[in-house]
Amino acid sequence: MGVGGLEKRLVALQVKRDAFVQGLVDERRGGSGGGDEAEGRNKTMIEVLLGLQAKEPYPEDDFVIWKNSLAAGTDTSAGTMEWTLSLLLNNPDHLKKAQAEIGNCIGQDCLVDESGIADLPYLRCIMNEALLMYPAGPLLVSHESSQECTVGSYRVPKGTMLLFESERFEGLEGSRDGFKFVPFGFGRRACPGESLAMRVVGLALGSLLQCFDWERVSKEMVDMTKGPGLTMPKAQPLVATCRPRPIMVHSLSQI
Repeated sequence: MGVGGLEKRLVALQVKRDAFVQGLVDERRGGSGGGDEAEGRNKTMIEVLLGLQAKEPYPEDDFVIWKNSLAAGTDTSAGTMEWTLSLLLNNPDHLKKAQAEIGNCIGQDCLVDESGIADLPYLRCIMNEALLMYPAGPLLVSHESSQECTVGSYRVPKGTMLLFESERFEGLEGSRDGFKFVPFGFGRRACPGESLAMRVVGLALGSLLQCFDWERVSKEMVDMTKGPGLTMPKAQPLVATCRPRPIMVHSLSQI
């Protein structure tokens, strides 16, 4: 089946994966689905979804739960943060500008939180640009010209790649007018987790930039080669050097 038996191996892997994740769901469901057993501690994502299912039953099977919480929401967000930080390391002027925005808008005495992300438009521009160049779902749209074409008055040769220019999204705020921003899809089949993903990535990235100074491990640019996979991971995992900033030292001293 398939080239070199690849399809057969993929089917076997899917069966193994489904059995593993179904076991996680059954284990949480056996513990009251995040009810009394989870009181007094942080709930897992599966417990939260099972709790919502108990309050408002819906005609879906268990696989909807793990697909939403595990398959669609972990690798995509983590990968986006890795690509974004890699781009910033290769474009240190953008990194410094983002850190300056955080310092000016959030201050030097408090850590960035979810409510503060809305006050960081340039950080949002950076995330949008990273998603444009390295989308979590790479099969969504093309990001390299497949043939020579003309855009406006510019001739675009075949194989042209996009450049990192986060300012292009200033004032856009994720608008889909004219299909300017479609890394999460469009219309009825758009990703329902877009809002959560942008909050999670924004908070994590904002915290990393606020609390640490980042540098490449050498003078060479970070390798931006794409690896195989549905979520387009980096071929070489990001390795970087970080140093705590004063706000990080101050926060740790308060513990």
